[in-house]
Amino acid sequence: MTTRRTLLLAGSAALAAPRLVRAQSGELRSLIQGMPQLHSLQIARGGDVIFAEAPRGGGLDAFANIKSCSKSIVALLLGVAIDRGDVPAVTATLDQVAPSIVPPDATEGVAHITMEDLVTLRAGLERTSGANYGEWINSRNWLADAMTRPMVAAPGTRMLYSTGSTHILGAALAEATGQSMLRQARDRLGAPLGIEIPPWTRDPQGFYLGGNEMALRPRDMLKIAMLLRDEGHYDGKRVIPEGWITASTEPRARSRWSGLSYGYGWFLSPSGYVLGRGYGGQIIAAHPGRDLAVAITSDPTLPARSDGYFGQLMRLLDGPVLEAA
Repeated sequence: MTTRRTLLLAGSAALAAPRLVRAQSGELRSLIQGMPQLHSLQIARGGDVIFAEAPRGGGLDAFANIKSCSKSIVALLLGVAIDRGDVPAVTATLDQVAPSIVPPDATEGVAHITMEDLVTLRAGLERTSGANYGEWINSRNWLADAMTRPMVAAPGTRMLYSTGSTHILGAALAEATGQSMLRQARDRLGAPLGIEIPPWTRDPQGFYLGGNEMALRPRDMLKIAMLLRDEGHYDGKRVIPEGWITASTEPRARSRWSGLSYGYGWFLSPSGYVLGRGYGGQIIAAHPGRDLAVAITSDPTLPARSDGYFGQLMRLLDGPVLEAA
C-alpha cells in the first residue's frame, strides 16, 4: 500500500539518484581505466543507459567480435524456431529435426542427440573447442568431424564446452527453418531490435558457424541484454517467447572451468546474472532482480580465464555494477 512515508522516501531517492549515479560513474570510470584488456562497458537500469564508456577499441558503434556469446544468440533462435513450429520441441532429436546433416558414419547415438543436449552443451561428443579447435576448423567438413568424434559421456549428462555442439545446432536450425543462421538472426532478432548483423564465418559446406565469430555493435549487445532481462520483450514488443527465457535461465549443467551453472545457452551466476560469455572477455549480461542489463567488450585476441581477467569482470559485475542498481 502506498503511504505518505513511501512517497517521501521515493521522492528523496529520486533526488539523490543523480548524485549517486555521478559518484558511481566516476568509480567505474576509474576502475575500467585500470583494466587494459577492457574495451567498453555499458549499463542500463530499466530503460535508461546509466553508464556507457569505451576507453579502448573501436567505440560503441563499431562492430566487435562477440566470440562465444554467439552460442547464446543461437540459443535464442532455437526458442523462436520452437515457438514457430519449425522445431517440434526442445526434446526433438537430430534425426527428427535435420536428418540430412547426420553423416552416414556418425558415431553411434548421434542421431538421437536432442536439441536440449546441444543447447546445454551436453551432447556427449568429444569437444571441438580448446586444444581441438584448430584441427576441427581445418577439417573439410565441420559437421562430419564433430559428429564422428567419440562419445565421451552419455548425451544429456555432462557439460562439455564445445563449439562443435552449437555448430550442429545451428545447422539443424538452418535445415529445419529453410533459412541460414544469418537470415534467422537478421529476421528474427535483428529486425525487431533494430540491430544490423553482418555475415560471419561459414564452414566448407556453407553453414554459418553456430557458436563463434558473430559481430555486433556494443550498443546492440546492450539491446540483447535488455531483451533477456525483460523476459523476451523489447520496446514493448515480444521478440523471444517468454517461456523460452524462463526455461533458458534454469540451471541444467555446470561448467567445470568457471563453476557457473548453465541453462539454454546462458551462464548463470550465484549473484543472479544471466550471461553470455565470449573469448577475451565479451559479455552480454542481465540481472532481472536488479533491473540491470550490461554489455562488455574486450580485446578478442587475449584469453579471459576464470582465475584471471574473466574473474576480474565478474568482480566488476558483482561489485560496482550491482551497486549501480
